Amino acid sequence: MKRRTAREKALQALFQMDMSGMTAEEALLNIYEDAPSDEYLDSLVNGATDNKGKIDGLIRENLEKWSFDRLAKVDRNILRVAVFELLEVNDVPNKVVINEAIEIAKSYGDDQSGKFINGVLSKVNSMIEEQGEQGGL
Repeated sequence: MKRRTAREKALQALFQMDMSGMTAEEALLNIYEDAPSDEYLDSLVNGATDNKGKIDGLIRENLEKWSFDRLAKVDRNILRVAVFELLEVNDVPNKVVINEAIEIAKSYGDDQSGKFINGVLSKVNSMIEEQGEQGGL
């Protein structure tokens, strides 16, 4: 599975979890249906879920004029996947992670989602670079 597809499916799994309260395992089973599992997709969903507190904290710290609870569920989960990747995935440049998140936001979010995601992730990325947090969950 391509990484873009894994990111989109991770968004779908996290969204299902947000909407229905299902576990990561249940959401992944729904996403896979009869298809073979994918290690990268599993790592995105489980990583974002296992580290949700820290990830959500970073998102909260970098929101301007928005409360975390008012974020659209799609945007919130795109951010969760991308922040997890920025922190923990060392073989993908951060610019690529941010660009992929923007493109996914344009497909799944509203008219302003791409710009919003770009702004938040750019701030998160700057914070990570300043603090040297990559690989730090």
